[in-house]
Amino acid sequence: MVAESVPHLRRGVIKDFRKIMVATKRWRRSQWHSTTSTYTFTNGSSIEFFSADDDSKLRGARRDVLYINEANNVRFEAYQELSVRTKGDVYLDWNPTAEFWFHEHIQNDEDVDFVVLTYLDNEACPQSAIDYILKAKEKAKTSKYWANWYNVYGLGLVGSLDGVVFEDWEDGEFDTSLPYCFGMDFGFHPSPTTLVKVAVDFKRKLIYVDEKAHATSLSMEQIVTVCKDNIPQRDLVICDCAGKREIAELRKERINALKCNKGDDSVRTGIKNMMDYKIIVTPTSLNTKKELRNYVWNDKKAGIPVKASDHIIDGVRYAFEYLNKIKR
Repeated sequence: MVAESVPHLRRGVIKDFRKIMVATKRWRRSQWHSTTSTYTFTNGSSIEFFSADDDSKLRGARRDVLYINEANNVRFEAYQELSVRTKGDVYLDWNPTAEFWFHEHIQNDEDVDFVVLTYLDNEACPQSAIDYILKAKEKAKTSKYWANWYNVYGLGLVGSLDGVVFEDWEDGEFDTSLPYCFGMDFGFHPSPTTLVKVAVDFKRKLIYVDEKAHATSLSMEQIVTVCKDNIPQRDLVICDCAGKREIAELRKERINALKCNKGDDSVRTGIKNMMDYKIIVTPTSLNTKKELRNYVWNDKKAGIPVKASDHIIDGVRYAFEYLNKIKR
């Protein structure tokens, strides 16, 4: 079983695998090897979970069956390395947010089966998810953004991300030599509270982003804990200025929290300034990557993005604008 990164595996397929094994009364703790993320069955066969960013695994031992989770987030070169070392079937799954290498290189091969599945085919789909999809269906009648969203997540059709705001980004390590601060956006449910560490290289036009937190339904006590666990004492966190109560509580806990500057044109101006930079995202910042892939224009000519998939990006913008202001 392969996915984009180790954190992705742990939060997704490994967690699901264990849940299914426990529910079907097949789980044996002694047969799970956490160091190698491998489960060995009593008949001697095994299932191994590893990430597509591990080159040693890509060029390692052969396997009988390969399964790639969210294949559209995995490089085509990684797929090739894995597929050529697989004796039997190869399975891919993904949300069809846009066409990717499968459509160009794989789909039309004679030995390929292609199946579209939606929430209607998932008997375990939670009612909350179904309600959200049906709400999106109604919004789709009057919104281009929600029409595209419903096509992808409701109907399983290939969507279009021609209007992605930030196209110039890539995986990379955080540059610890640069001045930095934190950015925080407050939410509850379904909007998450997010925390990111941001550094800017103004000479090379690079923004470094390291995601620290992304969670819904956090209490004030939990928000404080998130900050204390991730923000060194005296380091600065630039917060959503709408969260006056949250900022006041953070300050009571001796967390160096400042409100961001928001005006009628702050979002458009902030985005415009950030678009001059390449964004470097740490490998573990999974929700950041997801937002960057789905943050699209509502009106590109006017510089107005859709108000969705922006909770981490907002935090990045708060921090970037502060660092930019200090530089000026």
